[in-house]
Amino acid sequence: MTKLNVSKKCPAVGALLTAGAVQGNVNISVVWGEDTSYTMEGGSIGSTTPVGIARCIARQAPSLGLYGQDILSQTEVDHWLSFCLGPLSCLSEFKSAISYLDNVLKPVTYLVGKAITIADYCVFGSLNRNPHWLFMMEKSQAPSSLMRWYKMLSALPEVKAVLQKLPSESKLTPTAAGDPSKEKKEESAGGKFVELPGAEEGKVIVRFPPEASGFLHVGHAKAALLNNHYKESFKGKLIMRFDDTNPAKEKEEYEEVILEDLKMLQVKYDHFSRTSDHFEVILKYCEKLLKEGKAYVDDTDAETMKAEREAKKDSKNRNNSVDQNLKMWEEMKKGSEKGVKCAVRAKIDMQSANGCLRDPTIYRCKPEPHPATGTKYKVYPTYDFACPIVDSVEGVTHSLRTTEYMDRDDQFYWFIDALGLRKPYIWAYARLNLTNTVMSKRKLTWLVDEGVVDGWNDPRLPTVRGVLRRGLTVEALKQFIVAQGSSRSVVFMEWDKIWAFNKKVLDPVVPRHTTVDKSYRVPVNVSGVQLASHAAARHPKNPEVGEKTVWTGPVLTIDGVDAEQLKEGENATFINWGNLMIKKVNKANNRVVSVDAEDNTSNKDFKKTLKLTWLCENDDKSPFTPTLLVYYDHIISKPILDKDDDFKNFVNKDSKFEVEMLGDPELKKLKKGDIVQIQRRGYFICDVEYAPYDQSVGRARPVVMLAIPDGTPNSYGPPGKTVSPSSAPGKGKESSKAGGGKAKATSTPAKASPATGSSGGQSGVEKILNDIKSQGDKVRSLKEAKADKATVGEAVKVLLELKGQYKAATGEDWKPGATVKQESKVAATPPSSNANDNAVELNAKIIAQGDIVRKLKADKADKSNIDASVKILLQLKGDFKSATGKDWKPGMQMPESNPAPAAAQKSSSGESSSSSVAVDLNAKVSAQGDVVRKLKGEKADKSKIDAEVKILLQLKADFKAATGLDWKPGMKLPEPETNSPQTGSCDIDAKIRSQGDAVRKLKSEKADKKEIDAAVKILLALKADFKAATGTDWKPDMAPKSASSTPAVTTTKAASPAKPDGRGAELHDKIVAQGNIVRDLKSKKGDQAEIDAAVKILLDLKGEYKTATGETWKPPGGGGGSSSKPKQDKKEKQKEKPKEKPSAPAAGVTRLGLEAKKEENLPEWYAQVLTKSEMLDYYDVSGCYILRPWSYAIWDFIKEFFDAEIKKLDVENCYFPCFVSKAALEKEETHIEDFAPEVAWVTKSGNSELAEPIAIRPTSETVMYPAYARWIQSYRDLPLKLNQWNNIVRWEFKHPQPFLRTREFLWQEGHTAFATLKEAEDEVMCILNLYKRVFEELLAVPVVQGRKTEKEKFAGGDFTTTIEAYIAASGRAIQAGTSHHLGQNFSKMFEITFENPETGEKQYVYQNSWGITTRTIGCMVMVHADNAGLVLPPRVAKIQVVVVPCGVTVNLKKEDREALYKECEDFKSRLQAVGIRVKADMRENYSPGWKFNHWELKGVPIRVEIGPKDMKASQYVLVRRDTGEKIVMKRAGVEDDIPALLDTIQSCMLAKARTEMTDHIRVVENFDDFLKGLDEKCLLQSPFCGAVPCEDEIKELSKKDADLEPGAPSMGAKSLCVPFKQPGQIKPGMKCIKPGCNATPISYCMFGRSY
Repeated sequence: MTKLNVSKKCPAVGALLTAGAVQGNVNISVVWGEDTSYTMEGGSIGSTTPVGIARCIARQAPSLGLYGQDILSQTEVDHWLSFCLGPLSCLSEFKSAISYLDNVLKPVTYLVGKAITIADYCVFGSLNRNPHWLFMMEKSQAPSSLMRWYKMLSALPEVKAVLQKLPSESKLTPTAAGDPSKEKKEESAGGKFVELPGAEEGKVIVRFPPEASGFLHVGHAKAALLNNHYKESFKGKLIMRFDDTNPAKEKEEYEEVILEDLKMLQVKYDHFSRTSDHFEVILKYCEKLLKEGKAYVDDTDAETMKAEREAKKDSKNRNNSVDQNLKMWEEMKKGSEKGVKCAVRAKIDMQSANGCLRDPTIYRCKPEPHPATGTKYKVYPTYDFACPIVDSVEGVTHSLRTTEYMDRDDQFYWFIDALGLRKPYIWAYARLNLTNTVMSKRKLTWLVDEGVVDGWNDPRLPTVRGVLRRGLTVEALKQFIVAQGSSRSVVFMEWDKIWAFNKKVLDPVVPRHTTVDKSYRVPVNVSGVQLASHAAARHPKNPEVGEKTVWTGPVLTIDGVDAEQLKEGENATFINWGNLMIKKVNKANNRVVSVDAEDNTSNKDFKKTLKLTWLCENDDKSPFTPTLLVYYDHIISKPILDKDDDFKNFVNKDSKFEVEMLGDPELKKLKKGDIVQIQRRGYFICDVEYAPYDQSVGRARPVVMLAIPDGTPNSYGPPGKTVSPSSAPGKGKESSKAGGGKAKATSTPAKASPATGSSGGQSGVEKILNDIKSQGDKVRSLKEAKADKATVGEAVKVLLELKGQYKAATGEDWKPGATVKQESKVAATPPSSNANDNAVELNAKIIAQGDIVRKLKADKADKSNIDASVKILLQLKGDFKSATGKDWKPGMQMPESNPAPAAAQKSSSGESSSSSVAVDLNAKVSAQGDVVRKLKGEKADKSKIDAEVKILLQLKADFKAATGLDWKPGMKLPEPETNSPQTGSCDIDAKIRSQGDAVRKLKSEKADKKEIDAAVKILLALKADFKAATGTDWKPDMAPKSASSTPAVTTTKAASPAKPDGRGAELHDKIVAQGNIVRDLKSKKGDQAEIDAAVKILLDLKGEYKTATGETWKPPGGGGGSSSKPKQDKKEKQKEKPKEKPSAPAAGVTRLGLEAKKEENLPEWYAQVLTKSEMLDYYDVSGCYILRPWSYAIWDFIKEFFDAEIKKLDVENCYFPCFVSKAALEKEETHIEDFAPEVAWVTKSGNSELAEPIAIRPTSETVMYPAYARWIQSYRDLPLKLNQWNNIVRWEFKHPQPFLRTREFLWQEGHTAFATLKEAEDEVMCILNLYKRVFEELLAVPVVQGRKTEKEKFAGGDFTTTIEAYIAASGRAIQAGTSHHLGQNFSKMFEITFENPETGEKQYVYQNSWGITTRTIGCMVMVHADNAGLVLPPRVAKIQVVVVPCGVTVNLKKEDREALYKECEDFKSRLQAVGIRVKADMRENYSPGWKFNHWELKGVPIRVEIGPKDMKASQYVLVRRDTGEKIVMKRAGVEDDIPALLDTIQSCMLAKARTEMTDHIRVVENFDDFLKGLDEKCLLQSPFCGAVPCEDEIKELSKKDADLEPGAPSMGAKSLCVPFKQPGQIKPGMKCIKPGCNATPISYCMFGRSY
């Protein structure tokens, strides 16, 4: 029987109440005595504190829910249990604890949820045993809400029964708080403060044993403060002991540092010692174990020893004789060559599941001097061996250790028992883990040594010195530690919580001061005011902080940001003075330069006024204090580092920000360490004191203030995260230093005005150009050096700012080769040659942009895209008119570059340009004609042919406009007689710059490497053309030469390869045009078949060219190659190669199995099943996961089955882009709002904002249906049945769950269109039946088919059919697949129509959409997996049978081993021959037992075990994964038996799951039964009227107060479907299940909680 021993003097009321509440479920015997303890049936001793015992008892009766209904409510309960041990039991915190309790209880009846829990019992018990609470009740001083709750609990029968049985010795005398002398001395402190078993006042001895190898961090601080707290609570002793067992790590200088840190933490120890003080005693105890045969000396090398321990294999030295061990021990003590290879190991248990018990090392040989003992010893104990001995010898009663040592507790006690020592209690608590930082001494040392931080006291480090320097108070740290209590939950805490505690300590006591931004401040001229001063409180709510002098006067200064908010004619409140009326806000260049105001301090109405901080400008009476505010961000950019993350990759080197301020005169008085609040900026600690003007440095030393976070997310990093850049001080950062990561933060400067022709303006532009060039070189060098991404990003940011300044100064975007433009001095001067060159370049751009616009129109592109391109075209035409004074027209003559003699007029640039355009258009028309002919020859889709014909006609029209002639095949074109190399070079130069922009854009968008390489190749070819034309290499900063700079020369054959005549020339032009088409298709990632066809045309043309000319065709400029090409490609490859995250290693040997149970912690169990079975891995983007081959194989089986079935229905697969234009999405949004919150938007390209954001598809209706509208014209185009296998992104949710609820998932989505309603409705059911087959035939998961209610149907559809599965472990349903009938809603939206063959009228199509996702995999796991891992249905298992050879031992002969392996391989071959997916696990480095666990965890349906004995008996042993049943079967029938058994397993799994589901489907007709069934994890079929308001109310009425699972939203019952198979008929008089609804039900609807 379970026994509860209760102290008569200090009864554990909370535990007694819990024991009474579980009677009938747990039989507990209560015995009164001297101490409180709890013994369970197994004989183990439970916790000896009231709250610990209450928790143990509540866990024994989980069905009562006393410990909470789920993980989140259990966490709340734990909070209150810790509250009992901490604040509620601490005299100094008692009043605030009572106030807190009262506030919590004001709106609620119980502390957790809507039912009583042990939180209520334990808090009640703590109050009942508190004399101060009894005094408050007696004097009617208890707060009302808490008193109400206390009286309510006192009236409960189980509480009355316990209180009546309390012995007379336990009676307390009410005592006023703050009068501790009246407290009973005999009261046990153990139950008040902490959960320490066997603790007695005055007898507790604890110890703090750090290793002197570094500075203390906050994790150590938690240990030190907890030990100190326990010492003070029990009036015991604290031992400060340095663990110096390892001479290599011990450094004496760190001992002084650690002792100083303890002093800072106000930790006072009673005794100081070192482990080395006990070396002689420890050594003797080691020899004792050797002599008793409980230890042995092992000379096995470290790697082998590790492998043997993992394999549970005995060492060769384990059975050494005592004499042999002592002989080797002597060698170790001498430090001999043989001795250093040895270690002493305790002989405990090599077969233990606990790796710490597999003969741990207790002594090692290290012949090196020790800081304390010198060279006296050559052998040193391990910490694990020394710790229990020294704890026992020094009288430690309670050894406090973090939970990571819990595996070593058995080892600790083994040493104690083996040596016959006194046994201390071990008490475990959770280590302190904090986000965005590292605690490892090794990692912290790296940060210091590499100069990433300024030293061990850097405020960014978690060291004690660092956090105290940053402004964390010792009191706040103590409160934080006490609040954590002795919790064993290992979690990552955010820094926010510590800093929030700190704010509570600071806020009531720190004085307030004022600063103004030095970089952007505005004077305020106040009329009618004289210079004066008055006293103001340094703290508005705490007069004890004192007063400060505030100066007022006619001129004030305020932040520019605040000045921009002022409104003329309104009051503004100047803090610490009063209201001023704003008369005028004076602006220049969109910035406020001054403000005029008048005194209105007599007006005391401060409501709805703008509140400002300010300073008085007067150097004599109120001189400003130069102030430097320093802000720090997290040193590690990623909140929680994964196991495989290299922390160095996440070091935030740009984590320090400085902002110069002007402070009030009072700041000069601050001393180092003083903490203040700078109004409206936050809390700061003085790091460097102000010093007056120093002649040696030429300035005063500013007061340096470090920003103290206040627990809010925006209190880290630079100020003003949430305000606009123009008003946020500190937003503009310079690039960080390599060492300190320091960035200078300043306000954003005003944009420069455009230059107006003055020399000063032009020199400013010239400086900007030089700065851009310099910064560009810096960016390129950083990228080539593969610098940190953040550093490159900052450098790019500076570059972009410089380009912005250039645009502000010139009105133009910066481009490579930009130069300072000289303004003409005489207005009447005709256009210069530069202007003419510009006109030629603009003409080429206009022609190219015109082609783009025509292409977009031909493709029926989105109107917004066309409009944007037209806008660019019009802008270019405007630029052309500005440059030439003429409107641009097709084929017009370009202005001459240089006046030419009359004889040379025939070769004018106008004719040359016109001829060039004609040749270019001729080639395009020929190539486009080939495209059209090819499409017609292939009988392509008519709409596609029409689009291409449209392009062809447009090109012919352009040709006529340029030449005045109709285009005809083979027509002779005029060729220019003369040419200027410089004119050609200008054209090539423009193309190079344009192509360079294209390459940079591709790289910034991280485009596909092949695409980038193709673009680079074109760029290199253009550069080669440039060199061929000019004789010089092209460079970014070179200015294009104008035609006037050199005399015109006649083109000679030496300048570039001669262009062939006749047929060769025509083919040459066709090849160039076709090459452009191929490149265009590739850059746009066109359809592969289309690209292949275009490439084939290109190759055919090149073949014709060779036949006609006898030469291989080469691009102009000698092939476009360059000697630098390979190097360039290599460099690009290095730049673009993404950094791959190292994959997680396979599951470790010692923690292979699951550590959570399905019935106890479903979310953790589910996560472990997926990761440990190698189904998936986590990714660094929340809600996204890596599908590993084991899970993707399941998706492959689903795809294979479903794809084959829909192809029988004439459904075709296709693929549409994943991006959706904003216009397309908004077209749907007016009708459908469901997906709007889930849409993810692409808003940037590299560092540039996109002109319009692009959505990533949340579903594909808006992507596909515009194309349907183009493709469907006639009834002959119907039905159109398309399906695509793709991914979907839906972003907006808070609690991701792998497979079940993810931001990105895989699915298939079918979209079909029909002429008639019946065809569409028939297909809906056909697809739904296929989905049912996927679940039941493949995944062995039963489903319910039905129709969604109006509320739950697909938005925009007519109706939705669904299959719903059931997860028994959570009692929740899951939507497994849906098939929607969309009616004509979407066809009307997207104008998808066809001509009715009978009436000739336009008719809208009927549409369906249907989809199934990778959620299927999660559903299957939830249904079938158990506490041993996955259970895979055979039809979707990647491996159906695994063969494991057994009985392979060292005694097995080689030939027998080989015969066994051959038998296994033969078994595998026989199964493969009959189509079974089988694997033979022949790995020799793992034992059969390990393999059994491994494959069981991975869910393989059948495991076959074959050993030597089985071979002899011609049999094999078979183990079913679904039942664990072992079956011995004969070898002869394996080809028939195994397939048959796999089918049986598949059927059994489906049958088991179906039973689970049907057992949990109930028909209920009243709401009380409905709620009861819901709580019993059932799906409920109830009469329902179908009204949406009723459905909403049912959901609200059935909500629970706490979450069902961690991470799951609090949810009520939702409608799942109206089952097609109704449980009965709706009878007259039946009412809707919703209470109060009198409407007649339309059918039975299935309700339940759902994923």
